[in-house]
Amino acid sequence: MSDRIKIKRLFQESPIGRNVTVMGWVRTRRDSKGGFSFLEVNDGSTLKGLQVLADGSLPNYASEINRITTGASVRIDGEVVKSPAAGQPIELKATAIEIFGQADDGYPLQKKRHSFEFLRDIAHLRPRSNTFGAMARMRHGLS
Repeated sequence: MSDRIKIKRLFQESPIGRNVTVMGWVRTRRDSKGGFSFLEVNDGSTLKGLQVLADGSLPNYASEINRITTGASVRIDGEVVKSPAAGQPIELKATAIEIFGQADDGYPLQKKRHSFEFLRDIAHLRPRSNTFGAMARMRHGLS
C-alpha cells in the first residue's frame, strides 16, 4: 500500500513514476478488445476525474473489475504515468483494485448533466453530482 492522495493533488503535482493510492467512485468504465479497461474515478476533490488503466492481468479482473458499474466505490493502488492521450496529462496504471461496494443497475447518476428537479429526488446522491460538488468545494474554500 502506498501513500493515499487526493485526485486534485495528482493533477497539481503530476508525480509521474510515484506509486499512490486513490479512493473514490467510478464514473465510467470502458472496456478494450486488448483485454484491459479504462475507469474514470472521482473522489470529489476536483471536477475532473482520473483515468485508471486496469490491465487484464490483475488477479480480480475477470471476477470483479470487469463487472464494475458506475457508482462503485473503489480503492486503487498504482503508478502515475504520463498519458499518451491528448486530453489528459496523467493516468494511473493500476497494480491493485479493491471494490468496497458495487452500485446496482438502477444507480441514477451518470456522467451526463442532470437537472435540479432530478437531483431533488435523490438528495442522498447530490454531493456526487458535478454541480453540488463544485458548490461544496467553493464553500469549503471560502470558509
